[in-house]
Amino acid sequence: MEEKKETLNFIEQIITNDLETGKHKQIITRFPPEPNGYLHIGHAKSICLNFGLKETFNGKTNLRFDDTNPSKEEVEYVNSIIDDVHWLGFEYDNLFYASDYFQQIYEWAVMLIREGKAYVDEQTPEQISEQRTNPTVPGIESPFRNRSVEENLRIFQEMKDGKHDEGSMVLRAKVDMNSPNMHMRDPIMYRIIKKHHDRTGDKWCIYPMYDYAHGQSDYIEGITHSICTLEFEVHRPLYEWFLDQIDTTGKRPRQIEFARLNVSYTVMSKRKLLELVTNKYVSGWDDPRMPTISGLRRRGYTPESIRNFAERIGVAKRENMIDVGLLEFFIREDLNKRANRVMAVLDPLKVVITNYPDGQTEQLDSGNNPEDETAGTRKVNFSKEIFIEREDFMEDAPAKFFRLKPGGEVRLRNAYFVKCNEVIKDKNGNITELHCTYDPDSKGGQSPDGRKVKGTIHWVDSKTCIDAEVRLYDRLFTKENPDDLAENETYLDYLNPDSLKTITAKVEKSLESVNPGDKFQFERKGYFCVDKNSAPGKLVFNRTVTLKDSWSKIATN
Repeated sequence: MEEKKETLNFIEQIITNDLETGKHKQIITRFPPEPNGYLHIGHAKSICLNFGLKETFNGKTNLRFDDTNPSKEEVEYVNSIIDDVHWLGFEYDNLFYASDYFQQIYEWAVMLIREGKAYVDEQTPEQISEQRTNPTVPGIESPFRNRSVEENLRIFQEMKDGKHDEGSMVLRAKVDMNSPNMHMRDPIMYRIIKKHHDRTGDKWCIYPMYDYAHGQSDYIEGITHSICTLEFEVHRPLYEWFLDQIDTTGKRPRQIEFARLNVSYTVMSKRKLLELVTNKYVSGWDDPRMPTISGLRRRGYTPESIRNFAERIGVAKRENMIDVGLLEFFIREDLNKRANRVMAVLDPLKVVITNYPDGQTEQLDSGNNPEDETAGTRKVNFSKEIFIEREDFMEDAPAKFFRLKPGGEVRLRNAYFVKCNEVIKDKNGNITELHCTYDPDSKGGQSPDGRKVKGTIHWVDSKTCIDAEVRLYDRLFTKENPDDLAENETYLDYLNPDSLKTITAKVEKSLESVNPGDKFQFERKGYFCVDKNSAPGKLVFNRTVTLKDSWSKIATN
């Protein structure tokens, strides 16, 4: 049978053609984040794409920080981005910063001024915006557009020397004030920012705009394919125009746009994510409800699950909304293979096994992971008193309730059959404990006489179990698209009040020596990860995801 050939996406087709025609001998891509926040799942898709192209075509990928605005950028963000790239499993060939090229970019700006293609504009930002008008109306030229080259050079030097205030003037490229593309209407190249820069110190007080610095940085690094998201498509003519002014080799980067990632029940805007953090709607950038890579990591997501998710959704030319359930599918699939099974009771109800010997404790064998033969087994303590989930008992149970009920029998996972004989209540009628009997011949959950017991429930031993803080995380927003708003609404109106519930659970003794980042399946309840703030004697678990997608049922009711 002929092996099916894998279909290339449109970016891979372009690169394949460039290599086959000899346009490039080797491809070089880049991932160029601005260090003004933490990376999110959308950035993860871009990282996987750029580094994936490197692997597919045996090329190179640079990590380059677009550090052109010191008023918004922090070393904390730089370090977190580097950590995120490594955590996802990728290695960059070079680590660069746009600030590495400030001198060259400045010299090119001076060259454009000398050629009459750039000028200093002393108007306010509001005046500049008004004069650009709109795509159907010709723009209005700045009164400073035709000042002499000598005057522009002098004032631009004064800007560089710190002789003018922030916001008092900018350097603009002289392109086309009548272009239907608003980005071509004399775009700003430099603005004054009098802030200390973490890498260049106080050497510069003028900083290049993204549209000017980005393409020039690509050119300096020899980037062959500049992969960016779809909103930069309208920026491409300007990207090309700036390259036209400096390219003498004919070997220039090609910008290719793809659809950015939009995931349901969350927001991707850095501004909105920053607002959530600043106003304490979440605990920080790595809050497990956040779509940041650090938040997903803290919640218990694995690099493999995110890479598999990115590969599955592929590369598209049109914007669309990806159901967060697909991301959850991939973490379930991954953790099903790698996470050991343990027993934890999230809402404990005591069960006293009245015919079990007083003072006796036995150790029962329990498999760690049926999906992994090498995972082995562990010993689980069992004694006269245990805890079960409160929802696993129903006093007035319907016919098809196969868990514990008065007079009913269930199988305790890896232990025995137990039968409920008595329900103990407090003075308010609340159930406080159950009295049951066990069948000593049913050890290991085997039926001694062939009788059928349909229900199997999990449990923990009351003598040796450990209290643990368990954080039950859910989706941060109740609306599928929090950015799709009616008049007078904000995305904050749809914050999910139940996105975090904190409870005290009972977990089996084997978990007393776990480490932050360890991942487990709590049998019948979901996948959980040990939080970074967990410590011996004070265990903290974050719910990564439930065993099944229960949200879709809630949303349709």
